[in-house]
Amino acid sequence: MKKEKYTGPFRNRRKGQPQEQKEEPKGLQEERSDMRLNKYLAHSGVSSRRKADEIIKEGRVTVNGQVVLEMGHRVEPEKDEIKLDGKVITPIKEYVYLLMNKPYNVISTVSDERGRRTVLDIAREHTSKRVYPVGRLDRNTTGLLLLTNDGDLAQKMAHPSYEVTKIYRITLDKPVAEEHVEAIRNTLELEDGPAPVDKIDYVPDSDGRSLNVELHIGRNRIVRRLFEHFGYEVKRLDRRKYGMLTKKGLRPGHCRPLRADELAVLKHLT
Repeated sequence: MKKEKYTGPFRNRRKGQPQEQKEEPKGLQEERSDMRLNKYLAHSGVSSRRKADEIIKEGRVTVNGQVVLEMGHRVEPEKDEIKLDGKVITPIKEYVYLLMNKPYNVISTVSDERGRRTVLDIAREHTSKRVYPVGRLDRNTTGLLLLTNDGDLAQKMAHPSYEVTKIYRITLDKPVAEEHVEAIRNTLELEDGPAPVDKIDYVPDSDGRSLNVELHIGRNRIVRRLFEHFGYEVKRLDRRKYGMLTKKGLRPGHCRPLRADELAVLKHLT
C-alpha cells in the first residue's frame, strides 16, 4: 500500500529549498502599512535611524503640523505629511552607495560650523543626492568610509550587534613593547569597559612602530585609546578594511560607487 506523503507543518524541507510563504490576511497587511518615525526619516535619506532619534528629540520633526518627540511614533507614509525643519520629506526611491578613501584633515560629518572640509564635499563630486557617512572617522584618521542614503543598511553596518569587522594600520611615535601588545590582545580594560580586539600584529619591517589591529567594536576613538592608554602618541591611523570592503585601487580623497557584488555581500551579511 502506497504511503501517503505527509504535508503537515513539521515536514522536513530539502536543503536550499525556500520555505513556502503564506499570504498574510488582508487586515494584517493593512495594519502594517505604517512605520516608525525614525525609520521613515532613514528611508528618506535624512540620516541613519540612530541619528534620526536625535533629530526627533530635538523637536525638528512634525507630523501633520504637530511636533513629535517620540522615536517610536508611527506614521502612515501614504496619508501623513512629515516635515523636517519645515520641509516635507518623502522616502527616496533610488539608493546611493559610495566607498571613500578619506584623506587626512577632513571631517566625517554632514556639515561643519567652522567651515572645514567634510566628506560630503568630496561626495558631491560623484552624486547630487543627499548621502551621509556610516559611522565616523576622526579628522586625522584616514581610510575607508561608506556613504549612503540607505538608512537600513547604515543602521546595520554601524550597529555593534552585527559585528562588522574593521582593520586599521596604526603608526606610533616609538616601538610598542611586546607586553603592551599582549595586554591589548588579551582585552584591555578602558574607562568605558572592556575593549576586545580580534587580532593585533606588528607590521613587518616597521621597527615595531606600526601594527595592524582588527576589531568589530565601534566605540569612539577606540583604536587610538588602546595605545594612548600606555602613553604612546598616534602618528597615523588608517582604516584599511571595512567588512569585506578594501581600499584597493582607491586613492586618498577619491570615492567610487559600490559594485553590485560588494553590495550583495553587504546586504547578505547584514
